[in-house]
This record gives sequence, structure tokens and C-alpha cells, in this order.
Amino acid sequence: MGFAYLLCSCLFLLLEQSLAGQEYFNVSRAWRGRKQLSGCNLFQGKWVFDASYPLYTSSGCPFIDDEFDCQKYGRPDKQYLKYAWRPESCGTPRFDGRRFLTMWRGKKIMFVGDSLSLNMFESLSCMIHASVPSSKTSFARRDSLSSVFFEEYGVSIYLYRTPYLVDIVKENVGRVLRLESIEAGKTWKDMDMLIFNTWHWWTHTGKSQPWDYIRDGSGLHKDMNRLVAFQKGLTTWAKWVDLNVNPTKTKVFFQGISPTHYQGKEWNQPKKSCDGQLEPLSGSTYPAGTPPAAAVVKSVLSSIRKPVYLLDITTLSQLRKDAHPSNYGNDRSGNDCSHWCLPGLPDTWNELLYAALVM
Repeated sequence: MGFAYLLCSCLFLLLEQSLAGQEYFNVSRAWRGRKQLSGCNLFQGKWVFDASYPLYTSSGCPFIDDEFDCQKYGRPDKQYLKYAWRPESCGTPRFDGRRFLTMWRGKKIMFVGDSLSLNMFESLSCMIHASVPSSKTSFARRDSLSSVFFEEYGVSIYLYRTPYLVDIVKENVGRVLRLESIEAGKTWKDMDMLIFNTWHWWTHTGKSQPWDYIRDGSGLHKDMNRLVAFQKGLTTWAKWVDLNVNPTKTKVFFQGISPTHYQGKEWNQPKKSCDGQLEPLSGSTYPAGTPPAAAVVKSVLSSIRKPVYLLDITTLSQLRKDAHPSNYGNDRSGNDCSHWCLPGLPDTWNELLYAALVM
């Protein structure tokens, strides 16, 4: 480790010290023109069996948390590892981790969001590591910040854990979710690529809810409609992007809403959940349709003046009822139909991120 560890630790400490309906793409003119010229919608298509997958093994990647390591914790089937996403109107490039590192040499990439951002962060780190297995890396994690550093290329990949993007602050009344406050944003400013995500925690209630009150402007509320709160919080983030992002330096992505599969009635199997599912849904549409949160995301993105690219992964992920850890993680006390096995679906999210960058 040596030099790489020290350099990564220094970068890590500097960052830590700075803490005190319809398809829509809001992108730069160049990106928008490229999409129109290619006639390619990366997010409409179907899942096909592909024996060349997965792109890495969980045992060969040092960055996977136990909660996502389904093979380590006894998942008996491997068919879920063998599906590739095929857009209906175009082909996509094979992920090339060495090319990715060369493109982003000396740059800093940050995922910002909840445990679905963690899923995608670990996936990208594993995909790159598999392409350059002999390249020296270092890993660090402290509180809300994690990082993987690829020494030879000077590429840092960070995860900043913040489930709502907006702040939770301790006040006299208790823990308060502030819909108009985004102080943590000062940590994100110096990045060359930002991939944001939020929604998973906005629906939590009871003991799993990490706040006691919601502050909306001058009003303090014990609770409010969660979709309304989500829209308000996401609007605060949108304003932050417009005020703080320099598009000539930083590319911004929003990781679309990641679905759950607890209710089999959504795909016409009312007595089922993700547990025991062995294959994706066929076709290109999900019987229950897209969740309301996805429409909120597209509405807020349409208001942003700066270029933000929506990784519209909701529908293609809804089709993957087979790709969750279910009972095959380190926590055997529940059925996890929210997160995703690694290797697995988040690798596709990163393949589409890569396609958006290079096509």
C-alpha cells in the first residue's frame, strides 16, 4: 500500500475536514444532439441471457459489503448473473475499465446518496478492478465517506452517504429533516463527476425513520406527505446544482429510482416476493407501471438549468425481480428485496453510465 494509502488517506482527510410520465433528459446541447443523432434510448429494451457475464466475481473483488455478496452467503443459483441489458434501438459498448481509468485519469468521481448509491459505487469499483487486477488500489471508509483510489491512474472514486441529500440536524425538539438545507453539499463541489441518488429512505416510518420532525421553511411538521417532502428536498438539491456546478469541469448524473420487489401483485404473482425468483420478467414493460417518485424526479430535473443526465434505470430494474439478495446476505433476519446482489444489476447501471460517457 505505502504511498497509495498515504495519498488516499490525505485526500480522504481533506474531504472529511470540508464537512463543517414521459422520458426526460436534461443534458447539455452536445449530449442532447448526440442522443438525437444516434436515435438511441439506452433505457428501453429487454434482458437477454449472455453467457459472458458476469464481468467479475464477488470473491475476486475486495470492495463488496457482505449485504450484497449473495454467492458468499449461499445463494444456490447463478442464472441471475447471466443477463445483459439490450436496448431495442442500438448497441452499447462493452465496459472497459482500463479505458474508463484513462478517460478519467487524475479525476475525482463521487456517488452521493443512500445504500443504493453504495450498491452502484461498489459495483463500479469492482468492474474497474476486474479490468486492471494488478493495478494498486487502496480503500478507506470513515463515517459517511468511503473511497477507492486507483494509484496508477490517479483516479479516486468516492461515496458520500446521505440518504436524503438534504440535511438532518439536531435541534431542541430532536432530529429535524430540513427540506431547504443542504450544508453537506460543500463536500461535493470539487468533483469531476457526480452521481446523485435519493428516495429509498423517504418512505421509512417508525423506528427506521432517522428524523423526528420535518422543517419546511419556517414550518415545523411532525410528518407530511412523503412524495411532497421528496419533491421539496429534491428541489433544494436542484437549486444546489444550478448554484454550484461548473459544467465545464463537472459532469452530473442522477441515478434514477431503484425499485423494490416485496409485492408480487405488481408483476401478477400476488403470493410472491423477490425470494426464490430465478429470472427477469420478459418484455420491456412492468405490469404495475413506474412508481410516482420517478415522475417527481423527472419533473424536478426539468427545472434545472445546468446539464444533468438522468440514468433512467427504473423500468429495466423493475424487470429484475430475481436480482435482490433476498435471504442471501449477512443479515438472515429479513428478506431484502430493496438492494441488489453483486455482481448483478448495478453493473448494468454502470454499463449504461459508461455508454452515456463514451457513445
